[in-house]
Amino acid sequence: MFPAIFLDRDGVLIENRAEYVRDWSQVIIYPEAIRALSSSKLKNHKIVIVTNQSAVGRGIISLETAEEINDRLVHLIRDQGSRVDGVYLCPHGPDDGCDCRKPRPGLLLRAATELSLDLKRSWMIGDAWSDVQAGQSAGVQGTILLKTGRGADQLSLPRPADIGEFLVCEDLPQALKIILADNRKV
Repeated sequence: MFPAIFLDRDGVLIENRAEYVRDWSQVIIYPEAIRALSSSKLKNHKIVIVTNQSAVGRGIISLETAEEINDRLVHLIRDQGSRVDGVYLCPHGPDDGCDCRKPRPGLLLRAATELSLDLKRSWMIGDAWSDVQAGQSAGVQGTILLKTGRGADQLSLPRPADIGEFLVCEDLPQALKIILADNRKV
């Protein structure tokens, strides 16, 4: 079984858009995040994107468009010498009651089963309380809230009562440094 680094997409790898990322032309990459994923020190971890895309459930974009955006992002990451081992997308709206929409852990649990991941040695990195909650609900080793994307705003909101300890980092490169420094325990 492999440890994983679970990454939210919007606000971690690409910029968030208040009106949703509706097509590839609206994608603005965080170049430093993509470069950070190319570290050879990550070779012992699976890299997995877990993303809520409620624009699909709201009828704003099609599932095919959401998947195309993810596919193009993965190709771009790979073209930059980095890798992604899996992408898991929740297409549901916030009121649909699915098991896969973060803060529920369904995306992480599905990835763990399909990719033979050891959640107790894995990390979740996101820019929202829901990312932290999903990681903690799945039983990952650690969760990190980035200040990129919505992260700084999330930190100014009340902390949900069910959230345990988590780390705060400026961006993905800083978060990966912390994980890799902790890698000696993995």
